[in-house]
Amino acid sequence: MKKNDIIEVNIESYAFEGKGIARINQSELDHVSSDSDKKYILFVHNSYPGDVVKAKIQKLKKSYGEAVTTEIIKPGLGRIESQCKHYGICGGCKQQDLDYEFQTKYKHEQVKDIFERIGGIKDFEMLPIIGCENTFHYRNKMDFSFTPQRWLTIEEINSEENLDKDFALGFHVPKVYSKVINIEECFLQSDRATEILNFTRDFFKTKNTSIYSSNENKGFLRNLVLRESFSLDHFMVNLVTFEEDDDLLNEFAENLKSNFPFITTLVNNVNLKKANIAFGDYEKIYFGDGIIYDTIGEFKFRISANSFFQTNTLQAEKLYQTALDFAEFNGNEIVYDLYSGASTISIFVSKFVKQVYGFESVRDAVKDGKTNCKLNNIENVKSFEVDLNKSFLPFLEEKKIIKPNVVIADPPRAGMNPKTVKDILDLEPEKIVYVSCNPSTQARDIKLLCEEKYKLVKIQPVDMFPQTYHIESVALLVKII
Repeated sequence: MKKNDIIEVNIESYAFEGKGIARINQSELDHVSSDSDKKYILFVHNSYPGDVVKAKIQKLKKSYGEAVTTEIIKPGLGRIESQCKHYGICGGCKQQDLDYEFQTKYKHEQVKDIFERIGGIKDFEMLPIIGCENTFHYRNKMDFSFTPQRWLTIEEINSEENLDKDFALGFHVPKVYSKVINIEECFLQSDRATEILNFTRDFFKTKNTSIYSSNENKGFLRNLVLRESFSLDHFMVNLVTFEEDDDLLNEFAENLKSNFPFITTLVNNVNLKKANIAFGDYEKIYFGDGIIYDTIGEFKFRISANSFFQTNTLQAEKLYQTALDFAEFNGNEIVYDLYSGASTISIFVSKFVKQVYGFESVRDAVKDGKTNCKLNNIENVKSFEVDLNKSFLPFLEEKKIIKPNVVIADPPRAGMNPKTVKDILDLEPEKIVYVSCNPSTQARDIKLLCEEKYKLVKIQPVDMFPQTYHIESVALLVKII
C-alpha cells in the first residue's frame, strides 16, 4: 500500500475532528517492515463507524496514515442524506450526513477518550452530553467573503450553463483560500439571513461593483457579516469594504430597509489593510445605532460589529449554567475569570459570589465587558487587560488583588499558556472550572494541574455546534494538596 492507492476498509471507530478509524494489517504496508500483529491506524476523512468505504491514501507515516473516502460501499448505522446542496464542498457542516443522535454519541465518546488517552486520567465522572434543541438555524453570526474567483464544482464545469465565474459571495474553499464557494443556502443561519445574503450578492453584482484584490490592493467589496439576536429580534448587516462610497451604500441601505424591515442597523466597516479579515480600521453607520443586543439567561449584552459573542446563544446559557453548577458557590467567593472576553461568564455568575476579577488580553473585549456590566447594573465585576501568555502574578501583586477561591478559565482553542497553568498552581484556588472548545488542549492542561495539586472530578460535554465535529466541555477540578 502506498500514497494514492485506493483501498477498501471497514471503519471501526471515530476520532476527534471527524475522522473515521480503520485498522490495517502491518503486513500490507510497503513503508513499514514489521512482523508484529499490531494494527496500523488509518484515519479516513468523510467516514463514520460501521461504514465500508473505498479510500484514497493521502499520507503514510510510521505509526499512522490518512485517507479520504472516495466511495461508500456500505453505509454505517446513522448515515442520512444531507440537506444542503453545498454539503461536501463547503467545510462548515462536516457531519450533516450523520443523524444527530449519533453526532452527540460520538462527541461524548471522543471527549472521554481524549481525557483517558491524552490526559492519562480515568478516575472521573463523565456526565451525559447536553445536546442542542435547535440542530439547524442556531448561529447568530455568519461571515461571508466576496471574491472575483468563484469556485466551480465538477458538475458546474461540465455543464453547458453560462456561469458567472468572476463574482461570488460565500465561504472560502477548505485549504484553497484563493477561491470562494458561492453560497446560496445555509442551514446554520436563519432563513432570513440567507435571504439577505442572496439579496446582497444580487444587488452589488447588478451594480457591477468591484471586489477587493489583495494582489492589486484595490477593489471595493470585502466581506458581509450578518448578526442577529433571536431573543430580542435585532438584526445587524455589516458590510466590510476597502474604501467608502456613500452614494452606493445609501442606495443599498434604502433597498435593505424596504425589502427587510426587520433589519435594525447597517454598518460599513472600512478595512484599509491587505489582511483579509472582517474587521475595519473604522466604521460608518448608515441606519440604526450600529449595535444590537442579545441575552444570555437574565442578562443583556451589547454587541457591536466587531464584538465577540457566543454564536449559539441558547446553548451558551446551558454552557454557563453548567460552569455555575460545577462551582457550587456559597456567596462569599473571590472568583478569577481567565480569558474573560466581554465578561459574559463573569456577569452570569456575579450574583452568586462576592467578587469577580476578569482577565483578558484583547482591549476592545475588556471595554465591552465594562459596558455590559454597566448595562446590567453589575458592581462586583472588575475586568483587566492582561497578557495571559505571560505570568499575570506580578500584575496581581501590583494591583494588590486578593487571591481567588475559584478560578474559571475559558481559553481559546490553543488552551492555556504553561505560564498561566503555573500561575493557577501558585494561586492554589479551592476549585477550577475549565470551560473549553478543544478537549485535546483542555486534557493537556488538566493533566499538568492534576500532576501537582488537583483532582479532576467530572466533565460535562456540551454540544454548541450541531452538524460539525466541534464540541465544548466543562471540567471541575478540586484542590487535594
